[in-house]
Amino acid sequence: MKEWRESELQYLAYVRCTTCKGSGVRRRVREELVPCRCSLRAIFRACFERFRLCHERGKFKQPAAFDRTPTGKTNRGTWGRKEEEYVADFELVARRTLDPWHYRLFRWYFLLGAGWKLCAQRLRIDRGNLYHAVYRIEERLGFQFATLEPYALYPPRDYFALHFRETSRAATGQGQSLYDPPKPRAPRPVGPTA
Repeated sequence: MKEWRESELQYLAYVRCTTCKGSGVRRRVREELVPCRCSLRAIFRACFERFRLCHERGKFKQPAAFDRTPTGKTNRGTWGRKEEEYVADFELVARRTLDPWHYRLFRWYFLLGAGWKLCAQRLRIDRGNLYHAVYRIEERLGFQFATLEPYALYPPRDYFALHFRETSRAATGQGQSLYDPPKPRAPRPVGPTA
């Protein structure tokens, strides 16, 4: 099970949320944090933005990349197209997580980009119930994207990173955080070099 960090949830939280007051934590159960719904929706929206970027580029735009894995007998890797894999994983997780009615709404509203009027007319519900259903979809999928094993879809930059970093973290026993600030680079020398 995923271990949530309070600093990560606070980073994701909506500042004006009436439930968590911007902390990202809804409640604590036996010393474990339960993320607020606003944080889960933020996770979904970050993954959805990456999905849209990958989908807009189109098929076969990115060349196949080789990811070397330092584990195993042969120390080999795999070939793949990360952006296409991310799009496929995004849709498959949604299909497996949501019931047929919510998946139909997800497909129309998010994947096909239909407006709320068309979705409400097709599903025969009013605007308020439509948006409540959209928020439920964002919460469920946000939780699934963050807790997916072995490779979570959130944060997207970790999905696109090389896999040997994740295996080396697991081997050393270090936890993986949702948000790691970038490490500072060494300054470049200024002027001519001899």
